Amino acid sequence: MPRPTVARRSNAGTKGVPRAEREGQIVQVATEVFGTLGFAATSVADVADRAGISKPLIYNYFGSKEGLFSACLHRAGAILAGELERVARGDAVGLERALRTLEGLFTLLEPQPWIWRLFFDPTVPRGEEGIAAEIALYTDRITALADQGVGEMLRLAGADDPLDVAALTAVWLAVADSLVTWWLDHPDETPASMTERCVRLFGVVLGAPLPAHVTAD
Repeated sequence: MPRPTVARRSNAGTKGVPRAEREGQIVQVATEVFGTLGFAATSVADVADRAGISKPLIYNYFGSKEGLFSACLHRAGAILAGELERVARGDAVGLERALRTLEGLFTLLEPQPWIWRLFFDPTVPRGEEGIAAEIALYTDRITALADQGVGEMLRLAGADDPLDVAALTAVWLAVADSLVTWWLDHPDETPASMTERCVRLFGVVLGAPLPAHVTAD
């Protein structure tokens, strides 16, 4: 299979750019490279070439390949958690909230699928302290949101056993991950068509009435 390619961005290292802004540019580029090629297959030289900067500049800013990857996780995690929190602030509850969460993820990830793949790359050295800390931070943040939504759904059904909430939260996280991963492997599926597919699948599996409105017309 041909090695995935990421187009070179020639202006990311332009002189005169403030350090904070340049760091952000590098992290944005590196997130795409790591998420496309995978951690093990990506070198600092790959990122530098893609960003149009020198390798020493990356080491100066981030210290190491692992430090750069940690910064990418921080950015990607904030984007993902921010979308989930946006849905949580809405008025959808129960199954409708679950479907709106998936819809939000599909829409968010369509132009930047590498954000999701960054967290599920099997070649990532998860024992490295900085990387482990970032993964734990956003795993806990996202799990707390899932726990909140699942707990709300169970309470609506008259169930409030904490172990039931914990068990169903684990199920929901696995289902959401599987659906998003399947969708990323089927790029012809649009966010709208994938959301409609989820509505159908949930209806079949749960045998429950589904929200009449999930996506905008």
